[in-house]
Amino acid sequence: MSMPFYVSPEQLMKDRADFARKGIARGRSVVAVQYADGILFVSENPSQALHKVSEIYDRIAFAAVGRYNEFENLRIAGVRLADMRGYAYDRRDVTGRGLANAYAQTLGTIFSSGGEKPYEVEIFVAEIGDAPEDDQLYRLTYDGQVADEHGYAVMGGAADVVAGHLAEHYVAGASLDEALRVAVAALGHSDSEDRVIPARDLEVAVLDRTRTQPRKFLRLRAARLAEVLGARGDERADEASPEDALAGSGPRHSGQDDPSDPTDQVSGATPPLEDPVTGEPGSPPTAPPVAPPVAPPVAPPADPPAEPTDPAAPGEPSPPAPQPPAPQPGRPPDPGTPPPAEPGQI
Repeated sequence: MSMPFYVSPEQLMKDRADFARKGIARGRSVVAVQYADGILFVSENPSQALHKVSEIYDRIAFAAVGRYNEFENLRIAGVRLADMRGYAYDRRDVTGRGLANAYAQTLGTIFSSGGEKPYEVEIFVAEIGDAPEDDQLYRLTYDGQVADEHGYAVMGGAADVVAGHLAEHYVAGASLDEALRVAVAALGHSDSEDRVIPARDLEVAVLDRTRTQPRKFLRLRAARLAEVLGARGDERADEASPEDALAGSGPRHSGQDDPSDPTDQVSGATPPLEDPVTGEPGSPPTAPPVAPPVAPPVAPPADPPAEPTDPAAPGEPSPPAPQPPAPQPGRPPDPGTPPPAEPGQI
């Protein structure tokens, strides 16, 4: 029996951390900015159906980067936890810190277990209070670490470049319009050149404490964004990102396949599988032919039951009943034969 290769725990954790960081860096950045009336979330997301920013509870929001299927499972689990806690106790008992702790335990357990790969996600959990100093913004990494952010925070993609631009232009206590312009400009900033992100490719949501409804979460649509951002020059969308293919987050072509990268799971320009019989490239699957409906068989009518027939043919007289033999003169009658009846005797 061969012995398995030994891998030190330090090397194992380092490999898992590198794997998770590489998957998160493939995606586009998400920016969270505190402004005068709440917390603003901005992300570049071409999809109109798959959201990176969502509502968890009345005053709590959720934002994530990485693999869509993984952070969507975390979001659903957070919604269920918040609903159950608010129903069993009180709505005021549902807090952002409690949800952040629950997420940290889940991510830490998955990262440290050797049976499955680590989650390639990073998460924001934000909660607004009655005053700006009561706002809370938590950042959770792939290994379950929790950090309390203040002012602004960036995760995913070129987070360092975006955070550097925010550090130069962020102003505490700014209005929503000013904070939105700074956040969008930071997302379009890069080391080589800046670009103008189209308003239709932006996903923007806020936790607004000034809303009269108990639910403070609100999405800003493209018309409102175009009104706030105004004319910014020639708009240019981002190039196709591997995140589009991994998460299905937009109607774009997938990224290029890198055979030298063992963690690359983007198909890119890989040709379709060949047919094992003909060797030709496989064609898209077609539906099998459907046979026309066949009427069920009809059973033949049953024959009427046969009536009992008389042994005599129709129209012929019935045969006479058998008669006892007549006694011969001079011969005594057989034993048991009744004596002949006399005339007039019955």
